[in-house]
Amino acid sequence: MNWDHTSSLLRSLIEGKSAKNFHQSLNQSTPAMQQTLQQMLNCPYHGVIKRMYLESKVLELLVLQFHQLAGQNSYNTIPNFRPTDIERLHLAKEILQRDLDCPPSLLDLARQVGLNDYKLKRGFRYLFGTTVFGYLQTCRIKQAQELLCDRELSIAEIAHRVGYASASRFCDAFKRHMDMTPSAYRRRRI
Repeated sequence: MNWDHTSSLLRSLIEGKSAKNFHQSLNQSTPAMQQTLQQMLNCPYHGVIKRMYLESKVLELLVLQFHQLAGQNSYNTIPNFRPTDIERLHLAKEILQRDLDCPPSLLDLARQVGLNDYKLKRGFRYLFGTTVFGYLQTCRIKQAQELLCDRELSIAEIAHRVGYASASRFCDAFKRHMDMTPSAYRRRRI
């Protein structure tokens, strides 16, 4: 284990020493944490398999929290980034949320916010814990979940509204994120 990156609190816990305040507030819920929580809420299994699935997801959340607690990802500061750069990264995030159906290319997004593409990619991963494309995918899936509750919209219409060129690509992406097809998700929600 690399002790250099492990916080003193986590080190105390690993070594079996008592820690007065085990519970720590998270700096921020990362996209990986949000995805794991969504998967728990939409568990497709029943009985013993459901219990095993949920227990594994709880362990996954603990790993993600310990990773954050250990300081291996700093979500508030980025070495060699000015506060204006961080503001620009947040602006990039807002642009992606606003333009899910037709997002700008990585180079166009970088130009819009006044960063070069390398700085945008590096800062986005460091600040938000995911890639620009990964964040866009997560936003699209969240919007699709809301739209799937509307029975009047077809899967193809939803795919188009959230920016997928085809229903099959949308279904593949949705299944990767949610561990179920959009149709199965719709049946469970309505």
